[in-house]
Amino acid sequence: MDLLKISATRRDESGSAPARRLRAQGLIPGVAYGKETPATSLTVAPKDIATILGSPHGKNTVLELDIGGSSLTALLTDLQYNPVTRQPLHVDFVQIHLDRPVDILVPFELTGRAKGVVAGGVLRQIYRKLPVRCLPSDIPVQLSHDVTELELNQHVLVSELGLPEGVTVLLPPNQTVAGVGAEAKAPEEEEKPAAAAAAGEAAPAGAAPAAPTEAKPTP
Repeated sequence: MDLLKISATRRDESGSAPARRLRAQGLIPGVAYGKETPATSLTVAPKDIATILGSPHGKNTVLELDIGGSSLTALLTDLQYNPVTRQPLHVDFVQIHLDRPVDILVPFELTGRAKGVVAGGVLRQIYRKLPVRCLPSDIPVQLSHDVTELELNQHVLVSELGLPEGVTVLLPPNQTVAGVGAEAKAPEEEEKPAAAAAAGEAAPAGAAPAAPTEAKPTP
């Protein structure tokens, strides 16, 4: 399989102060690690992170990470952002092996217009991403399921999903991932008829409705 090649620079300093200096230079501090690889502090260019996120697989893109001449097959596992500017603050890469399965989250999409929705129900999607296990070469861009035939009060189970060969969902087979239910009434809509009935019982037959009282301003 073709790997996306990303270059990184090894860094010796750690801590918040050196990290701030790197960000001021337009670089993103990060770390690469794995079961067979000691944690390595590094820096990457923002354009490389943008390339990863802009690829079809996004964060699930399999990378060939070059760290000062040493090559590491990896996945981007975590990307921290500044909550105000949304600029990347720190990135984590984890080493993987092309011949060993990986556990990742894959986007999950529902397609079609369910019969139950046409009948007045509401489609509820429980999972926007599904945890899956597969070889790096089998990582899907996304998983999808057609809900066109889904009736009111019916559900989609993990066991009913059509999965690509070599991909396993790490959830119980009877786990619900989506369903069509009746549209719930808003609480205020349910209270109005009850309040009106209570008022009708309290007022004597033929009695004129009480005049509305005008709220007085607080001094």
